[in-house]
Amino acid sequence: GGPWAAIVAVGGGSSIDTAKAVNLLVTNEGGLFDYLNAPVGSGRAPSNPLLPLVAVPTTTGTGSESTTICVLDVLALKVKTGISHARLRPTLAVVDPDLTMTQPAMVTAACGMDILCHALESYTARWFADFDRKAPEQRVPYCGANPIADMWAEKSLSLLAGAFRTAVRDGSDAEAREQMALAATFAGLGFGNAGVHIPHANAYPIAGRVRDYRPAGYPQDEPIVPHGMAVSLTAPAAFALTFEASPERHLRAATLLGGTYADGPDTLPAVLRSLMRDIDIPNGLAEIGFLESDVDDLVDGALKQQRLLATAPREVTGEDLAGVFHASMEHW
Repeated sequence: GGPWAAIVAVGGGSSIDTAKAVNLLVTNEGGLFDYLNAPVGSGRAPSNPLLPLVAVPTTTGTGSESTTICVLDVLALKVKTGISHARLRPTLAVVDPDLTMTQPAMVTAACGMDILCHALESYTARWFADFDRKAPEQRVPYCGANPIADMWAEKSLSLLAGAFRTAVRDGSDAEAREQMALAATFAGLGFGNAGVHIPHANAYPIAGRVRDYRPAGYPQDEPIVPHGMAVSLTAPAAFALTFEASPERHLRAATLLGGTYADGPDTLPAVLRSLMRDIDIPNGLAEIGFLESDVDDLVDGALKQQRLLATAPREVTGEDLAGVFHASMEHW
């Protein structure tokens, strides 16, 4: 385990996830690919305990301080994937809203959309009792929507409804920052248990195949689609696709977010589009440099995220995903 007694991670989700990977590799044999989710890696479980990890988030988005998941960008394959195991969960999280006050507006917006999609995807995930029963060692950390994760997701959505626009518009609003920090950790507790599905599966190839997009508020030295932005860009179309699996959950989520729209498949997508427009999220995949001709490639990347798609509330085909990507080229 090296000469260390513990590991401390300070920063956003990427910093905390890097610490999780370092913790895994200094305490267990092998390399990263041994532990990455199949089919990208071997999906091996750590055999040794990890060191204590203290996570101190400085952004309000990933919830990585409360999850078992470590997300990595595999540059050689142009794909993002992850490692999921209960031993990766931080031992302690220090969530201090004061550390998040200096996030630029676009960072607040992108990270906040990650919170929102964590809550919405875990809330609309396949019900936990509908999965085949497996031996404990074969179970993934994502177990499907369940009554406990629902509580975290609903509270997170309520907090976002009151604080999200304010936090983006006025980053010095202490109350909004506190509510965003709570929402991020609460949504992490929810999705780290229930799981996420289509928007997150789509986000990995979107982020992995970026060409030359450089968002405001982020370092400009290399192209990047921030994770929360990548997740949000296909969310409206994804929730239109999953509506029929649980209409009442989609409508309830829209209500928690303050929506007052006619009941139907576009209810939640309309709430999302309105919010995304208000906080300056790009108007679809076209605005960040993707073309209709990229859709097949994006679908291939999303289909590699079977761990996530298995949590979707309905069967998802490549054609379904192609429809979602095409519909996400422009939102308004």
